[in-house]
Amino acid sequence: MKQREAVIRQWFSMWLQKTDTGMENIFSEDALYIESWGPEYRGNKKIKLWFEEWNTRGTVLQWDILQFIHRENQTVVQWYFKNRMNGGKAEAFEGMSLVKWTSDGKICFLQEFGCNENRYDPYRDGAVPHFRKETAMWF
Repeated sequence: MKQREAVIRQWFSMWLQKTDTGMENIFSEDALYIESWGPEYRGNKKIKLWFEEWNTRGTVLQWDILQFIHRENQTVVQWYFKNRMNGGKAEAFEGMSLVKWTSDGKICFLQEFGCNENRYDPYRDGAVPHFRKETAMWF
């Protein structure tokens, strides 16, 4: 379990440092990575392309691991994420990733799930819900 956690910590750290410190040791050659808002990247070469290209457009400011849950060849990691794009747009949200592992300890599948950090109780004032008039986040 500690080795799996170290691999995930390395992946998060790579984003914070904007530096590939061994992606070929993290993802299997045929890995599938699915972002919470829709894009998916097939193969470690495509994951590397996305990583390098995205880091020309934005900066990950924070990616904190809150907890790990392990089961057989799977890990769930709960996290908090914050970024800023070059144009000034900032995003922050909570999320989880479902990770599946190969027998040699590489990630072969990673799917992200996002959660809006700006939550509220629509029933705070009674039995009739009052929802905010805002565009839903992309996840």
